[in-house]
Amino acid sequence: MKHLHPPGWVPAKGYANGVAARGTQIYVGGQIGWNAQQQFESDDFIAQTAQTLRNVLAVLAEAGAGPEHMVRMTWYILDRTEYNDRLKELGQAYREVIGRHFPAMSCVQVAALIEARAKVEIEVTAVLPD
Repeated sequence: MKHLHPPGWVPAKGYANGVAARGTQIYVGGQIGWNAQQQFESDDFIAQTAQTLRNVLAVLAEAGAGPEHMVRMTWYILDRTEYNDRLKELGQAYREVIGRHFPAMSCVQVAALIEARAKVEIEVTAVLPD
């Protein structure tokens, strides 16, 4: 995997501008912050995000992949103000679960998610090298 960073660009913080990879592609459908029994243990944004990331890792593990294989991550959030106001906590939760693996990322504020208690949904594309 190779991170793509055009010359002269300001460094990306917490994400990659692009990633090039070759291998078996893995697509993780949108995960939310509930546990394996589809029960929410918290309504807190950070707690739900940490659980969502753990759910992503559990799906990746089924394919023999880990966070180091992620090439793309899309976040769907309900409240961009809360997201921005809690970036420090969010970064800490991300590093605790994912480590220092930063795929190409997008984050979009949405009006609602299908599960009423969900505050975040994350989908991931990963690539296991040949």
